[in-house]
Amino acid sequence: MAMKAAVAMVMAAAGAEAAGFYSSPVMQLRGGGDRRFLIAGNWKMNPETMDEAKALASSVVESAKSVKKGVDICICCPHPFLATCAQICKDSEVKIGAQDIFTEEKGAFTGGVSIKQVESIGCKYVLIGHSERRHGNIASESNAMINKKVKMTIDSGLVACLCIGETKAEFEAKKNKEVCAKQLAEGLAGVTKEQLANVVLAYEPVWAIGTGYTASPEIAQDVHNYVRQWLEQNYDKATAESVRILYGGSVTPDNVDQLMACPDIDGALVGGASLVGEKFARIMNFK
Repeated sequence: MAMKAAVAMVMAAAGAEAAGFYSSPVMQLRGGGDRRFLIAGNWKMNPETMDEAKALASSVVESAKSVKKGVDICICCPHPFLATCAQICKDSEVKIGAQDIFTEEKGAFTGGVSIKQVESIGCKYVLIGHSERRHGNIASESNAMINKKVKMTIDSGLVACLCIGETKAEFEAKKNKEVCAKQLAEGLAGVTKEQLANVVLAYEPVWAIGTGYTASPEIAQDVHNYVRQWLEQNYDKATAESVRILYGGSVTPDNVDQLMACPDIDGALVGGASLVGEKFARIMNFK
């Protein structure tokens, strides 16, 4: 399958509106009213300075004032900016997330950041298992290590945002669901259905992260539906209906409406577009 054909974006805004996903300032919730949308910005190793981070966080707080009810907002900042951004977002609709934690709570681990440290400065979310940490960009984390981080986050009362997704080669070999199933099984090992209340899943096909390619709504929905079926088979239907599954991978103002119209996509994990205030504002206020 040619890559361009595989990732062609199908525009379906009219169909999304007809489906009734946006007809008033109050966003219709999914899963019988249990699943709120979540739009999370992953700043990665950006911006370069504290002043830029403060300006961007302030912009998000201002834009969040117009976000529909039923939509949660989070920004995942680099560790040096977390405390300052947490203060900027305090008493607003914007929550703070860490981009990673270490697998130990304290000790002689130079450069490590613990779950207690990010909790103490007001973080609510922690990104875990992002592809840039799975596939050797800055780390080569195993599913066992990722599972330990998930359980540490849950035990601390924070929300673990577990990222899953296949590489380009795995996608072209039609192994995307197989890969996701393995990452789910091993990443959630030992996690009970009650603990899944503190877990958000994010499907991020590696071939779509920072490449400009985006999975079409059909491709994304197909995988999201599979993930929800996996949850039902391994937990139960009520649990599967309650877990939020985000899509990540070159989400932009141009494609967010079509992606969010899919019934099993409950939000977005946004990379590059979250660094531009106007773009992230449009994504937060998807239609």
